[in-house]
Amino acid sequence: MNTPFECGAGLGLKPQHYDDALNCDARGLWFEIHPENYMVAGGPRLAWLEAIRERHALSLHGVSMSLAADRAPDAANLHRLRELARRVQPAWVSEHLAWSAWGGHYHPDLLPFPRNGAALSRIAANIACVQDTLGQRIAIENPSHYLSVEGHEWSEQAFLAELVRRTGCALLLDVNNVYVSARNMGFDAKEWLDAFPGEFVIEIHLAGHSVDTQTQPPLLIDSHDAPVDDAVWALYRHVIARFGARLTLIERDDHIPGFVELLAERARAQAILDDAEVTV
Repeated sequence: MNTPFECGAGLGLKPQHYDDALNCDARGLWFEIHPENYMVAGGPRLAWLEAIRERHALSLHGVSMSLAADRAPDAANLHRLRELARRVQPAWVSEHLAWSAWGGHYHPDLLPFPRNGAALSRIAANIACVQDTLGQRIAIENPSHYLSVEGHEWSEQAFLAELVRRTGCALLLDVNNVYVSARNMGFDAKEWLDAFPGEFVIEIHLAGHSVDTQTQPPLLIDSHDAPVDDAVWALYRHVIARFGARLTLIERDDHIPGFVELLAERARAQAILDDAEVTV
């Protein structure tokens, strides 16, 4: 990570919070954006982004690279990402271990795949393509799971560790995704986290979730529309105790409250990080 800023806990940057974000002086505060919202040649959004970048570190968290797809990342999309990265100089870039495009068709979701040898080779090649184009390594995020997929040859933790070995990428651990998946799929979230290769984690995501009662049994949905659940906070403390302090982001993408409320939730994560830095 190449940044002159001290980073601790961060927030997703929302347009309605630009002024508050620009003027906030909380220690260690940084902001994440979805680059797809800023891949333009100019305009007010980029002007605000460049102003905020003067005071706070930024990360780019992609949602459309479709790394697990059946072909290389879209060249035009990757070019736009590279141009944005050159313009705002993010401290780091991340993407999901999932696919959203297949056979030339786009699906507005982050979809699962069987973790087999063919998928491993394909995804490693796609990660290498992105990293070579950007000229920096990226971090790969574990997804949420809602149904069983047949054909797995690797555990998710081992699959991610092998991607790191083959490509030199880093990992982004989404603790809420683990909790949601554990509840939906019937495994123990703490045991899953204990098997995660924490030495490769550069960032952690925390978010709220919701319950879809129209399914039987009900599913937890990684909706990012609520405060972080107490059970997720408990898992986060467990992770930090095991791995040590890591850059942490509070995600909120719907039912977005005022900046002060988000900053208070962010302060809760920062306090846990501060305690870890003292005790580890």
